[in-house]
Amino acid sequence: MFSRALRSTRAMPIRAARAQAPLAVAKRTVTTNAASSQVDKSSIPESDDQPFQIQLNDESFETYELDPPPYTMDITKKELKQMYRDMVVIRQMEMAADRLYKEKKIRGFCHLSTGQEAVAVGIEHAINKDDDLITAYRCHGYAYMRGASVRSIIGELLGRREGIAYGKGGSMHMFTKGFYGGNGIVGAQVPVGAGLAFAQKYQNTKRATVILYGDGASNQGQVFEAFNMAKLWNLPALFGCENNKYGMGTSAARSSALTEYYKRGQYIPGLKVNGMDVIAVKAAVKYAKEWTEAGHGPLVLEYVTYRYGGHSMSDPGTTYRTREEIQRMRSTNDPIAGLKQHILDWTVASEDELKAIDKEARSYVNEEVKIAEAMPEPEATPKILFEDIYVRGTEPQFVRGRTPEENFYFSA
Repeated sequence: MFSRALRSTRAMPIRAARAQAPLAVAKRTVTTNAASSQVDKSSIPESDDQPFQIQLNDESFETYELDPPPYTMDITKKELKQMYRDMVVIRQMEMAADRLYKEKKIRGFCHLSTGQEAVAVGIEHAINKDDDLITAYRCHGYAYMRGASVRSIIGELLGRREGIAYGKGGSMHMFTKGFYGGNGIVGAQVPVGAGLAFAQKYQNTKRATVILYGDGASNQGQVFEAFNMAKLWNLPALFGCENNKYGMGTSAARSSALTEYYKRGQYIPGLKVNGMDVIAVKAAVKYAKEWTEAGHGPLVLEYVTYRYGGHSMSDPGTTYRTREEIQRMRSTNDPIAGLKQHILDWTVASEDELKAIDKEARSYVNEEVKIAEAMPEPEATPKILFEDIYVRGTEPQFVRGRTPEENFYFSA
C-alpha cells in the first residue's frame, strides 16, 4: 500500500548504508501547526450532531513499519466544541494550580501541562471509558479527561481530605476509574501499563491500554523491557512518548542518540503525530486502537508537543531555552488557538459562542477551585495515616512501629 507518510526501513549493515547514502531523500518532519487541517465548507451540516469530513494535513503523521492512518476523519460540530471546552478547562485548571502554588497553598512538587492539552483531549476522544490509561507525573489533564472533577484534582494538590487520593498523593499521584496515575518514578509506569494490557488480553476484552511517558524517560531500560514483553505477548498496548522537547532542563538532542522516539520500538511499528493538533491526535489514536484491537499487537506513538512552563513549578523554564522560543510556540502553535481558528473558519461556532464557552469554563474552574480551597484537611491521626495500605478486610492484626508503643492495630 502506498503511503503519503514516510515509511522507514529496518536497520541495514553499516557498509550498505554508506553505499546508499548518495540516494538519500530529504527528511520531512511532522508539523506542529495546530490549525492545518482543511474542510469543504459546503459539506458542513447545520446540525451539531451530523458528522462531516475533515482533511488532515499531509504532515500530521510519520510512520515506521506501518501504513499511516487515514488523512480524513468524520467529526461533528458538537465534538469539536466539546474538545475546545475540554482544553480550555484543563488550561484554566493548570493556571489555577500555578496561582495556588505561588501563593504557597500548594506545597511540594507540581508539574503543569500548559501547552500540551491537545494530547490528553485528543486521546480521550479516541478511546472508550473502559480502556485504561497510565501516565507520568504531568497528569492533571488526564485525570480530568478520565472523569475526575476539577475540585477533586485541585483538592488533591492542596492536600485536602476530599482530594482524589485523599490528599496523600499530590500532583504526581492521581487515580480514578480507568486511570492508573500519575506516577512519580521516571519511566516506572511503562511496565505497569504493559501489565494492564496483559490483563486485557488475558481477559479477552476488546480494550486497549494507553501508556504515556516523556522524552526524558524514553532512555530508561524498563521502557525497552516493557516493549519486549508487549511484543512477545502481542499485547494491546499503545506506548506513547509525549515529546515536549525537554527532559527536565535537557533538550532531547542532548539526551537521546535517536530522537525519533516512534522508532524506538525497533520490532514494534511506530507512529509519530502532531501533538499540538487535537484532531490529528484523535485520528492517530483512533487508528492505533483499531489496529491493536484487531490483534496486531502493540504500537509506539510519539506525540510532538511543547510545554510552555518549566519542568515543575520550581523551574523557571528559561535557563535552557529562550523566551523567544516559548513565545513563538505560544503565538503560532497553540493547540487551543489552533482549534479555535478551525471552529471559526468552518462556521462550527461564532466568536460570541466561543467567548461564552470560555467564560463558562473559567467560571466553572473558579467555582471548583473555591470549593477545593474550602475542603477540610486530613486529620493527623494514625487511622488516617495507615488506611488504604491493605484492601479492606485483608489487614493484618497490626503494623509494627519503631517501638511497641508505636504499633498500629487495625480495628476488627
